[in-house]
Amino acid sequence: MRILISGAGVAGPVPAYWLVRNGFAVTVVERAPELRRTGGHAVDLFRPAVDISEKMGVLPHIAERATGTSRMSVHPEGSRRAVRADLGKIFRATSARHVEIMRDDLTAIYHEATRDGVQYVFGDAITAISPDGEVRFERGGPRRFGLVVGADGLHSGVRRLIFGDTSSLSAFAGAYFAVLSLPGRRDLDGELRIHVGVGRTAGVYGARHLDEARVLFLFRSGRLDYDHRDVPRQKELLRKAFQGMHPEVDGWLAGLGGAPAFYFDSITQLRMDTWSRGRVTLVGDAGDCPGPAVGGSTSLAVVGAYVLAGELARAGGDHERAFPAYERAMAEYVRRSRDVALGAARTLVPASRLGVWGLARGARSISALPAGPSRALTRLASKKARLHDSIAVDDYPLPANAAATAPETPAPHGHR
Repeated sequence: MRILISGAGVAGPVPAYWLVRNGFAVTVVERAPELRRTGGHAVDLFRPAVDISEKMGVLPHIAERATGTSRMSVHPEGSRRAVRADLGKIFRATSARHVEIMRDDLTAIYHEATRDGVQYVFGDAITAISPDGEVRFERGGPRRFGLVVGADGLHSGVRRLIFGDTSSLSAFAGAYFAVLSLPGRRDLDGELRIHVGVGRTAGVYGARHLDEARVLFLFRSGRLDYDHRDVPRQKELLRKAFQGMHPEVDGWLAGLGGAPAFYFDSITQLRMDTWSRGRVTLVGDAGDCPGPAVGGSTSLAVVGAYVLAGELARAGGDHERAFPAYERAMAEYVRRSRDVALGAARTLVPASRLGVWGLARGARSISALPAGPSRALTRLASKKARLHDSIAVDDYPLPANAAATAPETPAPHGHR
């Protein structure tokens, strides 16, 4: 069976890897002309996603590209004193296995693991999907596939084609986030430095192997008027939200003009009852986004991709059995991720001075304790803290001939 996946980000290559090893012929189409290097922010892989990456044989590469951020300093707005915390201990309190890695690096690692057995088509996008599996593209000629998987993110084109306008199924969390790159910054030496005020948080961090830093901004707001393609307007809104917070933050904002990479979006959840229709299903943020930057969506995407491929293999490619099984297996994880994301947004972007100090002192309290007591304190403080480690994922067996490489599918005319 031939399967088409839209999107070459994290949620695209992972199911492609497992589907190929189960005998499916997989094509991944990506709108960008090459693998995206957008300067994206750091993402977290928690235990289930780390376990899956280990099964894929890519965990050593992921560990090699880990950011190396191990310390945090929290600067409450208006205070002269910073609170220091052991960031590694905080993460160990919430997950037995955790890796922080830049999104671009993770995408590149998963792509490298799949590029010899998967046909990648860059610089093209899906424009229509018929019920019988015929797919039309912006550039290439029409092709027929047994199944189509939308792995193309929160603003998924596949979701729009199949489900229409899903804005009524989106829940705005009352906050926005932005990421920008600052070249020539290698002075952080494993530190995450954040400034926290009422309704706004800004932080800078780096990675051991990068010559540039990332700045992450989170702020509370009602709905803002801007177009997602209007970058100058987005930067204007960001400056307005953070002006006067702290001289260091002002310095970060000064880098907006020449930033090599910039991203701005709302923190929005998708709350769809189903992610599948006919021959088409969605995976990752395209179908179940719990909230960018706050919901652990990268780990959720990796697990969802693995489960989708596993259920398709288990059902012998019968989507009428596999898609419902995939959604049942992921339903609790998705629901709980939404709850965690809303709580994380409230914590990371405090609504009061008390919340500002609570964030700083809570981080210091957990990091000051030995590993065992810190985990116990986290469990007592919130049953949601170890969400990812509490999720059970089936171990889908591979067929006996899984080591054999799936036959290559020649690129059709007009595709690269």
